[in-house]
Amino acid sequence: MDGSPSTQRLDISHYRILALALPMTLSHVTTPLLGLVDATVIGRLGEAHLLGAVALGAVIFDFVFWSFGSLRMATAGLTAQATGAGNRHEVDVTLARAFLVAAATGLVLILLQWPIAAFAFSMAGASEAVTEALSTYFFIRIWSAPFTLANYVILGSTLGRGRTDLGLFLQVAINVINILLTMALVLGLDLGIAGAAIGTALAEVLGVGLGIVVLRRLGSNPFAVTWPEVLNRAAMVQTLAMNRDIMIRNVALILAFSIFSALGARSGDVTLAANAVLYNMFLIGGYFLDGFATAAETLCGQSIGARDERSFRRATRLSLVWSLGFGLAVSALFLIGGGPFIDFVSTNPDVRAYARDYLVFAALTPLVGAAAFAFDGIYTGATWTRSMRDLMVVAFVVYAGILLAAGSLGNTSLWIALLVFLGARGLGQFMLYPRLARKTFASLG
Repeated sequence: MDGSPSTQRLDISHYRILALALPMTLSHVTTPLLGLVDATVIGRLGEAHLLGAVALGAVIFDFVFWSFGSLRMATAGLTAQATGAGNRHEVDVTLARAFLVAAATGLVLILLQWPIAAFAFSMAGASEAVTEALSTYFFIRIWSAPFTLANYVILGSTLGRGRTDLGLFLQVAINVINILLTMALVLGLDLGIAGAAIGTALAEVLGVGLGIVVLRRLGSNPFAVTWPEVLNRAAMVQTLAMNRDIMIRNVALILAFSIFSALGARSGDVTLAANAVLYNMFLIGGYFLDGFATAAETLCGQSIGARDERSFRRATRLSLVWSLGFGLAVSALFLIGGGPFIDFVSTNPDVRAYARDYLVFAALTPLVGAAAFAFDGIYTGATWTRSMRDLMVVAFVVYAGILLAAGSLGNTSLWIALLVFLGARGLGQFMLYPRLARKTFASLG
């Protein structure tokens, strides 16, 4: 950043919050389509082991790639601050530096594909037929790693500029390309599961090309940035530190949800199935709340870049209001319509009855988690990633402690622990926010 304050007046309004949030809400809804498309097309081949392999492959790659979702968040935060400062060159430098990190990380994943596969396959514990098909899928799709991570960077760069409409466009475009390629390769050329992997990988590659075209239309040219600027020691250390902090945060989050699923599975098939139905309600609520987290990320980051404390605090306040408001609305919707939703997802009478017993817990997750979602965006935009990481670890410890202390309550303890985990994150971020805000703007002068 060039250090000079921006003269641009920031638009921090209810309309602006919604204009940023709603496209990303739609974008998040399209995210599961990459795995769903492969499963649907492969399912038409009528081979159960192939469908199982694609389903497991989607889970594995969701875990591996989403662990590096830090590339999107860190890029968005740094880009938002550079945009707020009116420093377009720093936007390009940030983009070029993030591309380098994505390429290096993707290459490391390719080099480590054999140990990653061995660990993932052993954890899956699938049949020999499924494992063989999964191996074909995995060892093809893993080559898309640098491009998948580059797409995270491109998305982060568009979001940091406040162009969530372009973020939605790119996500939908990748999914449409994936649908067309997978259908052509699997059903047209009869390539089977290899075709599904190739189609998804090529969609990521073409997504990068399209993303670069979009960025160039926005006036960016990361390839014109000099190597000394990209490799600037202080800036590179900051970029890597932010990605490390967010990655630890992401892994803790994934681990918490994995423990929830694993302990539910130990309670029997009915509990596992009922929790899976209810967990989908939590995910749906998360799609709505993620949009407001993105709005907070963009506006708070740009406010800091512009050294505008008043706009920053207004962006924080409006983001929290909308997030809590939507959280309340979605929770009420789940309480009212949760029963029909359960009946639609499952036809088993035992699963339906059991899920209804725990509906209130699932319905509360959007409201209880609303503050955590909003503050994740605020902290990312402000680049307070170290504090976000530490608070996530504390919340995880509290979550694990409740599971240990209240384990005798069975499935009830799982849902109580999940709600406390979500609430503890938001409460911790709320309590630390005033000190971090004062420190940030005091350092900006």
